[in-house]
Amino acid sequence: MKTIGSIAAAAVVLLLAGQPASAADTGHSHATTAETSASAKLQATRAAERNLWRGHADAVRKVVVAKIAGDAAAEKTAEAGVVANAHDIANSISPFYGQAASDKLFTLLAGHYGAVKAYLDASVGKDAQGQSKATDDLTSNADQIATFLSTANPHLPKATVMELLQVHAGHHISQIQELIAKDSAAEAKTHAAMLVHMDVLGDVLANGIAAQFPGKF
Repeated sequence: MKTIGSIAAAAVVLLLAGQPASAADTGHSHATTAETSASAKLQATRAAERNLWRGHADAVRKVVVAKIAGDAAAEKTAEAGVVANAHDIANSISPFYGQAASDKLFTLLAGHYGAVKAYLDASVGKDAQGQSKATDDLTSNADQIATFLSTANPHLPKATVMELLQVHAGHHISQIQELIAKDSAAEAKTHAAMLVHMDVLGDVLANGIAAQFPGKF
């Protein structure tokens, strides 16, 4: 699997021209050009998507911490935060694709969280079979989200989105394992990497939308 750096480099072409990420053969200079030439609306959309996806990472982490600590009340509160964030992410696409698409994305994001939660529960319960099923469900859900987004927007190639989501799922899995093991140093690195990756994902989505709807940017 590619590193976050290579995925970010591949995404540069998406950010610039909405072409398939496999065509990427440029470096940081193009990313800088994209930043400086972006409209104020596009920059605001990137920032909003980054914040939403970072919010997802932070909200899920709170659930994991509460579950491991055995704090049911905190876990319930944290889960409400995950749901609210998923609604916000889904609603961010409604101005472009309509409410039905927003509702569909929310359902898919709920499936993503459900698989993460299943992996968490299985890990706490030391259920290897449950972990395996949850991992398979995460992969299946990533495929569903990638299919949905690529079908809605030709500037979001399925393979690119799928890989971004698979890396994201891997971060969730690593973080759960590290928090259970009380390996705070490793978990801090994983969470930092996850937040950087959320920025990449947010940029790809925002710029894919901008490429599809240039009149709105």
